Amino acid sequence: MPKAKKAESGMLKVTLVKSTIGSTPYQKKVVEALGLGKLNSSVVLPNSPATLGAVNKVSHLLKVEEA
Repeated sequence: MPKAKKAESGMLKVTLVKSTIGSTPYQKKVVEALGLGKLNSSVVLPNSPATLGAVNKVSHLLKVEEA
């Protein structure tokens, strides 16, 4: 999966596409902090350095789109 790119709109739609089973506890906390719980759940987040850093840590579990 490609890593998150800076969106021009200022918002990112982040979707959990892979399970956190087998992930490290740190990665599970990052996914929870992004507001994602169940598989295929989506959330719209602001495009900030903090959000992009969290998304990059678990990019293999997520799908990121411009919102």
